[in-house]
This record gives sequence, structure tokens and C-alpha cells, in this order.
Amino acid sequence: MNKLRGTFTALITPMFSDGSVDYEGFRQNVKFQLDNGVTGLVPLGTTAETPTLEEDPGSEEDTLIQIVMEEVKAYRESTGKEIPVILGAGSNNTKDAVEYVERAKKVGADYALVVTPYYNKPSKEGIFRHFEAVSKVGLPIIVYNIKGRTGVNIPTDVLVRIAQLPNIAGVKEASGEISQMMDVIANIKNKKPDFAVLSGDDGLTLPLLAAGGDGVISVLSNLCPARMVELVDAGLKGDFAKCREYHYGLAPMFKAEFCDGNPTSIKYAMNYKGLPAGTVRLPLVEVTDSAKKTIEKAMDECNI
Repeated sequence: MNKLRGTFTALITPMFSDGSVDYEGFRQNVKFQLDNGVTGLVPLGTTAETPTLEEDPGSEEDTLIQIVMEEVKAYRESTGKEIPVILGAGSNNTKDAVEYVERAKKVGADYALVVTPYYNKPSKEGIFRHFEAVSKVGLPIIVYNIKGRTGVNIPTDVLVRIAQLPNIAGVKEASGEISQMMDVIANIKNKKPDFAVLSGDDGLTLPLLAAGGDGVISVLSNLCPARMVELVDAGLKGDFAKCREYHYGLAPMFKAEFCDGNPTSIKYAMNYKGLPAGTVRLPLVEVTDSAKKTIEKAMDECNI
């Protein structure tokens, strides 16, 4: 399988004021990402509010997938560039996760993003068997480690076992612990060079790249994709003077983009800039007035 390196956008799902999905706005956002040089797209992840989307055949999720695949196909045909689609396929029910990965394979996605089972708090063996099950589908898997949302961290010794399974292509590391990310690079990537280690935190992209990581699955790139592409490309080229310059140029937004939750904060920033974003669905609610001021101030400081 091809090695993933670069900037991958965790796409939001724009919505109208009544909570219905803004499909044309979503298509505009996909084109905006492609036109600004992102490496790949990640629909139906956490940032997409996937738990609130209808998933019956022909419903909201299927329509969003269709739009992404249409736009990526057209872009590939017009430019000759490969744009990987990493389709969200996580669940705390292993059976459902397997079905989501099967769907991703059926629609032609290049990878599936599979999160650690949340709420259940599985043991180390349970975590391993969950990823063993999804790996058998035959589509490359990106493991998504985010203790802050799932309640369970994937220890490096468990990830070492998972990485030895067929079709495990890499990890989206959002543990928030740079020391753990370096352990993953030392114990897995350095022994299996095609294993991608991607940051799940925009603000940790610079240190992860410096440690030998491969890029980021980014929330902020919904708002300013070209800026995130510059940051990651500089780091991948080893130009860390430039990488630091780009990092500190966006540092206020790395804090503001999550100041009142995700994707509520990034959606407000996109609305403020005039990009399709709209509202959120319960249990999420609009950001507070103080958060709005924080986001606006950060956007001004970052010249966005």
C-alpha cells in the first residue's frame, strides 16, 4: 500500500439553520480543499458530526460520500493527482465497524479511519481483536487513537501488535502525548517504514514532524488549507525554520479552533470567513459569545 504523507482534512458537515445538511455547501468545501492543495480528505469523522447523521442506504451519509467521491474522481481525471479518501468507519460495536469498513471499500475509498471503541473501555486484548476484525475486510486501515473522546488509550505495545496485522496502514495519533508518538515512531515506523504516523492535533504537527512523523489529519485546514499544507510540506522537506514560521503564524488558531468544542468552534470560524458551515446538531450547540470573541481575535492575529 502507498505511504500516507501530508495534510488530510477532517471535513465538517455544513448544515442549514434548521439542521438539514447543506449538500451544495459540502461540495463547495470539498472543491475548496482540492483547489488549495490538500493531500487527502477525511469525510465522516468526528469533525463531521457523524454520530448525528442518518446512515440508512441513500440517506445523509451516503449522499456525502457520493459527493466526495464524485469531486475527487473529477479532480484526479483533470489533474492526474492521487487524492486519498480516508472514510470514517468507527464504532464501539465491532460488528458495525466492520460493516462501515465494508461500505468504505465498496464505495472506492482508499482507507478507512477506525477509532478505538468508545464508552465500552475494552481491555488491551479487546482493542486488538477489534482492529483484527476490521483488518480482515481488506481495506487499508488508519487506527485512530484519541483517549480524550474514547476514554481508552492504545498503548504502544498494543499498537505494535495491531501494526503487524494485514491492512494496517498507520495511526492518527491524538493521544496528546508527544512522548507516546515518539515511542510509536521508534517501535513501529522505524521498523515498518510504510506505517504512517499522522498527528490528530494541529498544534502538535510541528513536533511530530520533527520527530519523524508523516503529517496531520487536520481540523484547521477546513478554514485555511493552504496554510496547513505549507506547514506540513516544510516539515516533510526538513525545513524546520519555515515550519516553525508557519506554526507560530497559526498558533493562536490552534488554541481557538477547540476553545468551545469541535466542530462548533471551527464551524463558527468558517461562518465568520464566509465558508459554508452553518449550524450544529444537538447535543452540540452554538459557541458562546466569549468563544466567538476568542476565535475572531485569533483569526485576526493569524491574518485569516
